[in-house]
Amino acid sequence: MQAPLSPAYVLHSRPYRDSSALVDLLSLHHGVQRVVWRGARGQRKGLTPQAFMPLLVGLVGRSDLKTLAQAETAGPYRLLQGQALFSGMYLNELLIRLMPPGDPQALIFAAYQHALEQLAGPALVEPVLRQFEWQLLEVMGYGFSLTEDARGDPVLPDQQYVWHADNGLLPVKQLTSSVSGLPGAGLLAMAQADWTAPYALRTAKLLMRQALAAHLGDRPLVSRQLFSTPGTDSKGDRL
Repeated sequence: MQAPLSPAYVLHSRPYRDSSALVDLLSLHHGVQRVVWRGARGQRKGLTPQAFMPLLVGLVGRSDLKTLAQAETAGPYRLLQGQALFSGMYLNELLIRLMPPGDPQALIFAAYQHALEQLAGPALVEPVLRQFEWQLLEVMGYGFSLTEDARGDPVLPDQQYVWHADNGLLPVKQLTSSVSGLPGAGLLAMAQADWTAPYALRTAKLLMRQALAAHLGDRPLVSRQLFSTPGTDSKGDRL
């Protein structure tokens, strides 16, 4: 029986045995799924795993590690380059690190697809990243209100806030050198996805770093280090 095809993207690939690869896919029907892609390396003809390429894949197997039975391209796509490439790698790493294996999430698949389309176009990188990070946290059940603080009071534009993993946003009267305040105006702009507003992107970056760190653990993100690698645009620290 032929395996049913599912839209998918390659998130990560590494060599496996003689000519195969272990490939992490984001599939519409399987979520983040690791598969054995036989003959992925060393062949002159045939499809090989390439990140960000839209695919239709058929998977077989009853274990957590499935086998790729069929793969075909699902249409044209544009190669990511420069900061867009690093940003796409960052999204891939977030999905692998945070998404439970085998848990299909149609909203995340759609959000990822939309993010890739924006990264391949003229869109600014930072809003794309912040929007995806926020959607990922919400779908995984880690979201919180940007318009109300942890006490249920409305977020005020002229108030500074701090974020706590256990509580969410709390107002703070006085900031110290060890505490980075989040301006209420920036939080409210983020809630409206108004990335042109003052403080919006800066606030979103600080908040998302804190919120994601609570679930990523101590192991650093490899993709984030690429932005500080010599030879790259270090001024573009988008992650």
